[in-house]
Amino acid sequence: MDVLQLDISGRPQAWITPREAAVIYASDGVAWTLGDPCQILRGGFQRRTGVQSRIEVHPIIAVRGSVPSRAWRQAPALSNAKLFARDRYVCAYCGHSFHADGLTCEHIQPSSRGGSDSWMNCITACRSCNGRKGSRLPEEAHMSLLFLPYTPSLHEDMILRGRRILADQMEFLLASVPRSSRLHG
Repeated sequence: MDVLQLDISGRPQAWITPREAAVIYASDGVAWTLGDPCQILRGGFQRRTGVQSRIEVHPIIAVRGSVPSRAWRQAPALSNAKLFARDRYVCAYCGHSFHADGLTCEHIQPSSRGGSDSWMNCITACRSCNGRKGSRLPEEAHMSLLFLPYTPSLHEDMILRGRRILADQMEFLLASVPRSSRLHG
């Protein structure tokens, strides 16, 4: 189980381990939390009182301090795993569902013809459809897209990273995801 780290204004920053969160708690870096504690980390015993130290880690923590605003505006990094999750493991040409092993990252405008490795030029395709399209544009191959690509928001990207997400974390992230997103599905 990972902890969702936010900046003080509530924007997602990273998935961190409970131990990394404990360091933030111990250095008084947590501004606020959401959700019931999901893990208790125990430390050493205080010599004078004999009481063991403990930190209750919440599933969502907001960290004090500021984050450069340009980091918020950058498009999330593209990876096959996140692309397949964005497209719900469905081929954009035939509409069938596949396991990740049967899918490829398909460039709408082929790389060989100047197409970029970007969220807006890449869709999920099964190996068969990808091979049939080859290095042609969809219209040249007489293949149409069943859905359009889009660039995920930061909140969607945190979901697409494929972690085991707790209910509190998913509720928080989905609250900022547009209703039109395939992640609401």
